[in-house]
Amino acid sequence: MKFETYHISTAIKRNLSDLGFKRPTDIQYKAIPSIMKGEDVLAIAQTGTGKTAAFAIPIIDKIHRIKSSQRSWGIQCIIMVPTRELADQIGRVFYDFSKHTKVKSFAVYGGVEQDPQIKKLKDGIDILVATPGRMFDLISQKVVSVKHVDTLVLDEADQMLDLGFINDIKAIKKKLFKKHQTLFFSATINKTIKKLAFFQVKSSAIRIQISPEDPVSKNVTHFVMFVEMDDKRFFLRRFIRDNPEAKIIVFVRTRVRAERVAKALERGDIKASTLHGEKVQKERTNVMEAFKKGEINILIATDVSARGIDISDVHYVINYDLPEKKENYVHRVGRTGRGVKKGIAISFCSKEEKEQLKDIELFLNKDIETISISKKEYSHTIILSNETQSVQDLIIEQEEWGKKRKKRKKK
Repeated sequence: MKFETYHISTAIKRNLSDLGFKRPTDIQYKAIPSIMKGEDVLAIAQTGTGKTAAFAIPIIDKIHRIKSSQRSWGIQCIIMVPTRELADQIGRVFYDFSKHTKVKSFAVYGGVEQDPQIKKLKDGIDILVATPGRMFDLISQKVVSVKHVDTLVLDEADQMLDLGFINDIKAIKKKLFKKHQTLFFSATINKTIKKLAFFQVKSSAIRIQISPEDPVSKNVTHFVMFVEMDDKRFFLRRFIRDNPEAKIIVFVRTRVRAERVAKALERGDIKASTLHGEKVQKERTNVMEAFKKGEINILIATDVSARGIDISDVHYVINYDLPEKKENYVHRVGRTGRGVKKGIAISFCSKEEKEQLKDIELFLNKDIETISISKKEYSHTIILSNETQSVQDLIIEQEEWGKKRKKRKKK
């Protein structure tokens, strides 16, 4: 089926064509008809499979049709998201899909001045994309009215619930019409989050799960390198030098680590920018714009940014530090291999992180292929980092770990 056969407005079809959308992805194919019918939807699909378009298209179409036949009644849809980057990203998607229609959308989030946002809201909008904190600030100031909202979208809902936004979600639902549509979208979900999610949708909600056995897009190829913690910076530096034209996102555990890795690269004459929660919003926005435009090719980020980066041409994701939560691995590597493009994810695993690797492999339901490191390669790194452990010991450790993983795979 092609989008041109859908019963959506001509203006939206034109926008989809201009943006290069021809056929719906699996999640779009399954979710759009149910959303258009007004049903509650709980949808789980891999990152990079077009979840945003799956709810954006029917929502914009519905509001466009209403505004084409009658007077607008203020904000009709709220999309709640956990991070500023994601709010900005989804706001851009809605803007692109709404061209040539009567629909106005706007994204609000913290870290920036309220006055420009308030001015835009007072001009009138139909769809509000928001982080909870800023949204409730604006509601309390009576700048945002939710009395006409009949659709609530919870995007990256697992993270929202996991971060403790459940009370915010309950609070906004109490303010809405008793009969409103709730759309719950996420890439991952566990038993606890699923239980909470079921309380947010009607019992008759349509449940959609795409590729439940593999939470990561098949367009992503996974590798792991067994590298000691103090040697990671040298392997990263060499990898970047070997791939000078590649666009790379490097994920680290903390803000401090992000800055340290950037400085280590700088000492090797490699320019990189960092993205984390300690930066003011203007800095974060500027970094993202520079990365999208290719002004910088190396971005070092923490998990707070893993869900707000939607750039189609990221060649590599490198897990410099393995994530503490296995679900975050999915969101990190989902920054590459988006849409129909291929991508590669490489994890640097130290001996301290081997248990985390086991958890990730169990979650993925498969072993991650190992990139072997030769004695010569590690010898060079040991000299650079002034390590005292013998190269032979390190090679033996890697061989033993590889044997254990093969045995587990056979079982």
